[in-house]
Amino acid sequence: MTDTTAATWLRAFATAVLDAEDRLTALDQAAGDGDFGANIAGAVRFTLADLDALAAGAAEDEVISAAASAFLDRVGGTSGPLFGLLFQEFAAATRQAGGFTTAALAAGASAGLAAIQRVGEAEVGDKTLVDALSPAADALSALPDDTPLAEAFAAAARAADEGARSTADVRARRGRASYVGDHAIGVVDPGAVTVGLLFAAGT
Repeated sequence: MTDTTAATWLRAFATAVLDAEDRLTALDQAAGDGDFGANIAGAVRFTLADLDALAAGAAEDEVISAAASAFLDRVGGTSGPLFGLLFQEFAAATRQAGGFTTAALAAGASAGLAAIQRVGEAEVGDKTLVDALSPAADALSALPDDTPLAEAFAAAARAADEGARSTADVRARRGRASYVGDHAIGVVDPGAVTVGLLFAAGT
């Protein structure tokens, strides 16, 4: 995508999630309670409605805050609020940077990762969204601040996708997938897959 804005990014992410809902549900059914796809799809539908309701010319951080509120306050499950924390940090970083920039994306990803780990206590290798978000945050932090935003999103998406694929090879130690033990081996984590969709949506 050219001229990436917060709104175009979030709308593209919503489309990607809705297109992938059945796959995300199937992944969660194999390793969890099966509600992940419906919960995340519900959150992006609320996000789209809230974006439509925003006043024309709303600031970029306000746009991202709308997504944060949708994920934090209006969906069930555990993963929705975790993504809400991530969006909350993206909004804060965008506000501090004075716009939706590569520097804001990098700062938001790192702060969001810290917030999610603080709440969920997950580490890389636990078969959660952290396995995708952590390498994505590292990739963003390594970029110069003047990197075009679409290129930054692409770098983060590549790192997130690699991290998501790695979750197929490990036994879950956090989340509902940890309840099924070795039965989840061979199945990628749907939260990690969704992190990949999130960053790919900005490219």
